[in-house]
Amino acid sequence: MSETTGMILCGGFGKRLRPITEKIPKPLVEIKDDYTILDKQLFDFKNANVNEVYLLTGFLNEKIKERYGDEYKGIKLHYMIEDEPLGTLNAIRLGMESLGDKQCIIRNGDVVSDLNIKKMIKEGANSDYPFSIFITKMQSPYGVVEVSGDKLVSFKEKPILDYYINGGVYFSKGQLDFGEFEKGDIEKTLFPLMAKENKLTYYKENGLFWIAVDTTKELEMIRKEYDNRTDKPWGYEKVLIYTDKYLTKELFIKEGYQTSFHYHEKKDETMYIIRGTGYVQFNDRKEYFGKNDTLRIKPDVHHSIVATENTVLHEVSTPYLDDTIRVNDSYTR
Repeated sequence: MSETTGMILCGGFGKRLRPITEKIPKPLVEIKDDYTILDKQLFDFKNANVNEVYLLTGFLNEKIKERYGDEYKGIKLHYMIEDEPLGTLNAIRLGMESLGDKQCIIRNGDVVSDLNIKKMIKEGANSDYPFSIFITKMQSPYGVVEVSGDKLVSFKEKPILDYYINGGVYFSKGQLDFGEFEKGDIEKTLFPLMAKENKLTYYKENGLFWIAVDTTKELEMIRKEYDNRTDKPWGYEKVLIYTDKYLTKELFIKEGYQTSFHYHEKKDETMYIIRGTGYVQFNDRKEYFGKNDTLRIKPDVHHSIVATENTVLHEVSTPYLDDTIRVNDSYTR
């Protein structure tokens, strides 16, 4: 498969996040201590083997370059600077002019998601369409009510609606034909035209964490998510309960990824599979799992958890939080 270059739209003013964004651009807003939106996005790219990224910047671009320089954790960075903001269409066009006809993955600079970028690239490259858009189901911003006849039957608090929205991540096989469009939002100009011309497809994963950090309310939500969460090359780990008697963690492992090959000196753990499929690789065997399965891992047993579908599991163990000894990693740390 051809190498894929990344692009991140970093040029907005972030007006709805002021006063935070008066001194820093929105991609540099922290979602936890010393961990910014852009840190997370570059981390995702790195773990999808996207090792060259164009940052499409504008407002306070010098702050971004000051933090990341020309290389960040093995990713080569280029900066495209708009002198005046002309919308996402012009920013993407500038990036594509620099890329030539390479395939690329493009991200809005305010989206944080557990999207499997590696899988999106693979499906986009194998598609008959030149361009694909990540779509995700929309959560209602309000609680809804159900009625029957003249009765109000029930209340539902902010349900997931049966509609998809543009998730702000795109894959392109090469250059786009921008035609007569020169500025504005690409979502309102070029995309509707491409849809009419049957040039767009979509990529979706259901049940993923996804948020566009646009207001202080969303910033509060994502900071709450990251209170007890650590992103990993394969997904994430959350501490749910930690007492002097036991420890419960939630692990999310993306399809096609695996944890390090590791063992615990003291920790005795039981894994409860909430959803997904995969297997535990031991030294001498594989043990397959599916939804609602339970697996026990005793101390000193070398193992790696491999996901063949997006997998969520709860790991209940004796209370040794940092008792993990890595033997081998299948990824760059």
